[in-house]
Amino acid sequence: MADAKVIPFDDDRSRSGGGSRPARRRPGGGGGGRGDGSTAPVSALPGGRLPEPSPEGAADPQGPQQPQEAPVDGAQGAGEAGGGWDRRIAGGLAFLRRRVTGDYEVDEFGYDKELTDQVLMSALRPLAERYFRVEVKGVENIPSDGGALIVANHSGTLPLDGLMLQVAVHDNHPAERHLRLLAADLVFHLPVVNELARKAGHTLACAEDAQRLLELGEIVGVMPEGFKGIGKPFGDRYKLQRFGRGGFVSTALRAGVPIVPCSIVGAEEIYPMIGNAKTLARLLGFPYFPITPTFPWLGPLGAVPLPTKWTIQFGEPIPTDGYPPEAAEDPMLMFNLTDQVREQIQHTLYKLLVQRRSVFF
Repeated sequence: MADAKVIPFDDDRSRSGGGSRPARRRPGGGGGGRGDGSTAPVSALPGGRLPEPSPEGAADPQGPQQPQEAPVDGAQGAGEAGGGWDRRIAGGLAFLRRRVTGDYEVDEFGYDKELTDQVLMSALRPLAERYFRVEVKGVENIPSDGGALIVANHSGTLPLDGLMLQVAVHDNHPAERHLRLLAADLVFHLPVVNELARKAGHTLACAEDAQRLLELGEIVGVMPEGFKGIGKPFGDRYKLQRFGRGGFVSTALRAGVPIVPCSIVGAEEIYPMIGNAKTLARLLGFPYFPITPTFPWLGPLGAVPLPTKWTIQFGEPIPTDGYPPEAAEDPMLMFNLTDQVREQIQHTLYKLLVQRRSVFF
């Protein structure tokens, strides 16, 4: 199998192509005329009368009328449906051909936009729309172009909140922007997950990669709580953990991009973590091994998340382009901005919880 081509990240080549089909000509000609161009005499039907003749030389404003066939009920809809399926099948076969021949593009981080749009997003979208019924608010706070850093709370035992956030940004933003998530080292050490994460646009949570993406005008997502947030007990739900040392603020300051706080409600209850088998976690090399009301008691069935109702709200962006270049090295400024982002996310979480009618509705 041929290797995929690696292109520069900011390459903006168009993939669209193909020409338009020529319009089909309709058969012309009038009906019932003589070969010499004269018109045959018209006779009245029994019991009827002839229409009044129009003045000589007056033309019919609508032109000669063509006989029309009555449409067969449902034929047009069936034709459109058939054409739609034909296009889908042709598109699917073309996609498979490009996969087999290696005729597709990835960026310098391994991001495969075509695979993400056509496969990964299509697989995650029903989970977001029908299972978790994600409601998105404040998406207009994400800029239409240029870089931005989305900072969100992290929860849920398994990192489904990051994937739902990725779908929410792409499907609800008018520009259909893609979110590039910063992931922990563990993600890139797991087989299969490593490759899928790279293809979906995720990259290592380090300052160098984050700054590179932001300077290229990408939307970058970070969840500063890390494993402390996603692996916290159910009793501490919706209580934000420490945001680290403010490295994400320093990265945003260096890139001069706005910070968009994001609050996610609903993810805390999908796997209520009532215990942590720490010994087993150490043996497996995991930061924690969750015990929930259904896992591991129900086996694989216990890995099915509860169908909670989600709300994702993007807050007012915090600009950083007004600070001088040396501001990224100011620990007091980083602390203040980190605390401001954290407080805004926490306040929005409490507000959304008060407005929520039920965990599942």
